[in-house]
Amino acid sequence: MQLVDTHVHINFDVFQGNLSSLRQRWQDAGVVHLVHSCVEPKEFQGIQSLADRIPELSFAIGLHPLDVDQWHPDSPRQIKELAESDSRVVAIGETGLDFYKADNQEKQIVALVEQLKIAKKLDLPIIIHCRDAAVKLKEVLTDFWSTEGSVKGVMHCWGGNKEETEWFLDLGFYISYSGIVTFKNAKQVKEAAKIVPIERLLIETDCPFLAPVPHRGRTNEPSYVRHVAEQIATLRETDLDTIAQQTTANACRLFNIQLKP
Repeated sequence: MQLVDTHVHINFDVFQGNLSSLRQRWQDAGVVHLVHSCVEPKEFQGIQSLADRIPELSFAIGLHPLDVDQWHPDSPRQIKELAESDSRVVAIGETGLDFYKADNQEKQIVALVEQLKIAKKLDLPIIIHCRDAAVKLKEVLTDFWSTEGSVKGVMHCWGGNKEETEWFLDLGFYISYSGIVTFKNAKQVKEAAKIVPIERLLIETDCPFLAPVPHRGRTNEPSYVRHVAEQIATLRETDLDTIAQQTTANACRLFNIQLKP
C-alpha cells in the first residue's frame, strides 16, 4: 500500500533533531511521498535543504493568508522566480483566505489573486487555505475564472459543509481531508467527505497540527495520514487499499509527481 501526504510542515522546530526516526515511521506506514507546503517565501531555502535530504519530498512556494502582512509589491516576482528555480516545486501556496480573526481581508484577497496569476502563468496547481471565508473565496475564484481562466488546485485541510464542498468541486478543485475528519464532532466534514468524487479526493496531515484520532492532542506527523485514509474508507464504505490507491494516483496527477521505485 502506498500513501501520499499532500500537506506537511516538517520544517517546524518540533521536528528538528528527529527527522531520521520521523522518516522511518512514515515509510513504515506506507507513505511514499510528501508535499511540503510553504507559509512564507523565507522558508524556501530551508525546505529545499530538507528535500535534498529526503528524495520523496516535493514542495510549494507561496504566502499564507495569516502572514499576508509580509506581502509587498515585489512578492509576486519573488514567488514566481523561486517557483521557477527548482524542479521540485509542484505548487503555489499555501495561499487563500482566513477571516477567523482577520482585519486585513482586502490584503489577503490581493495576495491570493496575485498567487493565482502565478499559478496560472506557470501551469502549477494552487494550494488553498480557507477558514471562515468560503463565501468570499468562492466569489474571488469565480471572478478570476471568468477574467483570467481557471487554475487547478486543492482545498487543503477542508472543513466545509456539503454545499460549500460542491462550490469548489464545481470550480474544478480537489478536496483534501486532514485529521479533522476523524474528530468525533466533525459531523459536517464527515458528511462532505462522502460526496467528493473519488478521483478528486486527497489526504493529508497538515502536520504538526491536527493529529487524527487516536493520536489527537499529540504532535501530528506524516505517518498518521494512514488514520485519515482509514476514516475516509469507513465513511465511504470502502476499503483502505481503494482509498490509498486512488488518493495516491490523484496526488500524482495534480502535483505531477513521479513516484520513485
